[in-house]
Amino acid sequence: MDVKLINPFLNATVKVLDTMAHVSAKPEKPYLREDMTAVGVVTSLLVLSGAAEGTLSVSFDEPSILSIVSNMFGEEKTRVDEEIENAVAELSAMISNQARKDLEGMEIVLQAETPKIITGENQPVAHYDKNPRIALPFTTDNGSFTVEVCMERKKIDSGQGNL
Repeated sequence: MDVKLINPFLNATVKVLDTMAHVSAKPEKPYLREDMTAVGVVTSLLVLSGAAEGTLSVSFDEPSILSIVSNMFGEEKTRVDEEIENAVAELSAMISNQARKDLEGMEIVLQAETPKIITGENQPVAHYDKNPRIALPFTTDNGSFTVEVCMERKKIDSGQGNL
């Protein structure tokens, strides 16, 4: 997978968490992920299409998402519920939007489907399975979360075939 497709998601994650929740998300060392289960207790999965095809997931452990959403809403959240799930969907959509904006600057135009929410530990996550998934782990003062990107650029037709 082309690292140029990954960096916009890393940068977007840091920016969105800082802007929306005033949370400093510190990137850890990226790694190749083969397991098809969620890393955290609440995960958002988006399908991406356009100049590339793939998936984006954002999976939060409970302490990190409760702290993040508490900061966003200005009130303490103590359990993962529908409000937390909606916030995770919104955060992942914002990360996707920011990353796709950066990718457009590289002439890679993508669209994203509505996020799908998956709750519970070790739940299956149906990523785009044609390429490896790059896991981008982050830590915050109150927990951790992982962004996973699995993407493949579409091949461009050379125009030399029959019409």
